Amino acid sequence: MSKKSGPPPIVFILLFLALLGGGYWWFFMRKPETTVQNSGQSSKNQTGQGYQQVTPVFPAPTSVSPDTSVRIDGSTSMVTINQNLKRGFEKKFQGASVITNAKGSSNGIQALSKGTIDIAAVSRPLTQQEQSQGLVAVPVANDAIAIIVGIDNSFIRGGLTTDQVADIFQGKVNNWSQVGGSNGSIRVINRPAVSGTHQTFKELVLKGNNFGTTLNITTLPRDETTGLIRSLGVNGIGYATFAQVQNQSTARVLPIDSLKPEAANYPYVRQLSYVYKNPPSRPVQDFLGYATSPEGQQAALVGN
Repeated sequence: MSKKSGPPPIVFILLFLALLGGGYWWFFMRKPETTVQNSGQSSKNQTGQGYQQVTPVFPAPTSVSPDTSVRIDGSTSMVTINQNLKRGFEKKFQGASVITNAKGSSNGIQALSKGTIDIAAVSRPLTQQEQSQGLVAVPVANDAIAIIVGIDNSFIRGGLTTDQVADIFQGKVNNWSQVGGSNGSIRVINRPAVSGTHQTFKELVLKGNNFGTTLNITTLPRDETTGLIRSLGVNGIGYATFAQVQNQSTARVLPIDSLKPEAANYPYVRQLSYVYKNPPSRPVQDFLGYATSPEGQQAALVGN
């Protein structure tokens, strides 16, 4: 009986080449996977490039340690939210303490990086560099930036367009008559660069362009809405978070493109966030869990 012949040598050669090619792709051509940490830290691929913010989810606490203390500083736009959440958190958890301040988003982030506060309240997105340092943003609320004039301003009675607002704050327009008002000079009241609202306004309203440097533009030394409103007078214009000016008796909010800040398609809307440094402490986790819970969200927006 004749022996069965095995596969021809060419089969083994082709199989060897296929295995060799697959191994080469796996070790040398395959893209490294991106890993994400559960704590919400910005993810980074194995090449060290491309940070991507991962929003963490903290469970709402049912109880906290009676000596829980949380220090918050940052955006002046979040003063009301901070105070509302402070009251709600301290009321719900007896003995807990929340200390709030408002020195501007950038100052808050610096204090957080130094470890002198636990949470930074910010009204602008984190930069890639900030994310790479372990800072993580947790969205808390959306907010409209309102364009305001003094209540006694008689030069402008209607609203403005987005193009007109940009021209005013870049110094291209300096008379109310150029934007549909009566003849009179425009005084622009700008917020300092440490303000998150300043940074967001620059990106959202000026499309990344710089504010003007003309003589009619004044930059406040401190980031405070009360001081800005006082500076408006009869011919000034400025900007602030809508929540802080909607019920003001000394300032008037201008419609933009015929839209009020309450409108769903109002053009100047940004996100307000709390920022922590990884890894978050237990008090930070508890406070953020409360702030992002349905109960905390209601307290943040309407008080408690």
